[in-house]
Amino acid sequence: MSAPTTTAAGVGAPGRPSIAARTLRTDRWWVAPLLTAGGLTIWLVYALVRTASQRAFFVDRYHYLSPFSSPCVSASCPADARDFGTWFGHFPPFLPFAILILPFLLGFRLTCYYYRRAYYRSFWFSPPACAVAEPHTRYTGETRFPLIIQNIHRYFFYAALLVSLINTYDVIRAFRGANGDPGLGLGTLIMLANVVLLWAYTISCHSCRHIVGGRLRHFSRHPLRYRAWTFVSTLNTRHMLLAWTTLGTLMLTDGYIALVASGAFGDPRIIN
Repeated sequence: MSAPTTTAAGVGAPGRPSIAARTLRTDRWWVAPLLTAGGLTIWLVYALVRTASQRAFFVDRYHYLSPFSSPCVSASCPADARDFGTWFGHFPPFLPFAILILPFLLGFRLTCYYYRRAYYRSFWFSPPACAVAEPHTRYTGETRFPLIIQNIHRYFFYAALLVSLINTYDVIRAFRGANGDPGLGLGTLIMLANVVLLWAYTISCHSCRHIVGGRLRHFSRHPLRYRAWTFVSTLNTRHMLLAWTTLGTLMLTDGYIALVASGAFGDPRIIN
């Protein structure tokens, strides 16, 4: 009795050209996925350490609150940082203060069309680059758990809008001087730049573009929505750049607040 045979899939499927080499490309195609994996790993490690440390995340004097800890609704937060009230008691060590927001924020980033491409290629090698064979012999797309969750990206977009509103509120509160009067410091400008870029990344999302004008049949009958759609579409062409830029500004904002809160240096003041 002969042994059962298996049908090859992927690049080895019947009818595909028989090419033993993984790719015929001669350029350094592996650089891009390597840099992507390295950049995302560095950011994830930094964010994990900072959210779990529960240290130096708030500058009471100027009301600088790190975006990694906002909103702060735990009794473990400083009293002045609890702008939205105290919803929980004291948190144990390593539990992030923004536990309510982080799952939705991460969900928005993980299901983002650009980030899907980034980590599919760099971590799962699916595929690692154009014209480079992937190691997987089976492909089910985003039709099964857990990747089927990618299809609810538009709902994470609504949550991201709420996060951006909260971050905007934090910036408004940061326009405060040492004596409580209106003021402006370097930290305020850093937080403001971060929020502006976060808004740009959020509304440049493909889901936002579809919501604004994706279902319109006649742009001529909806001139305002057409202008909004054109603006979002322009931002959408820079969605990848904004995705990486906002990762950097989040780290910069949190790092600056951590240094000021720990007493490493004072916040340079422009007004008050």
